[in-house]
Amino acid sequence: MVVKIRFARFGPRHSPFYNIVVAQARSARDSKPLEVVGTYNPLPQKPTNLSEEEARVAKPFKEISIDRSRVKYWLGVGAQPTDSVWRLLSMVGLLEPKPNRFAPQKN
Repeated sequence: MVVKIRFARFGPRHSPFYNIVVAQARSARDSKPLEVVGTYNPLPQKPTNLSEEEARVAKPFKEISIDRSRVKYWLGVGAQPTDSVWRLLSMVGLLEPKPNRFAPQKN
């Protein structure tokens, strides 16, 4: 049984919201997963509870929440993350970034 860590898309058109799920590789994208290990909102959100001046200079952020212990468990038992989830997990610090295939090789 090949297990993948991948995105499951939710939300209306033009407002995507993703669950980071562990699912069998042959199952459909939005089918019932084995486990939901996190969420990812790719639309930039403004920080809340700030004064007007702080809100003007604050940078929007993309919300990521991950259950780190469960992701480590699934990676430990052999689950393979997709490329997009790999990038997200490397930003959080759970995986090493993938080497760029198109970057020139140094000898």
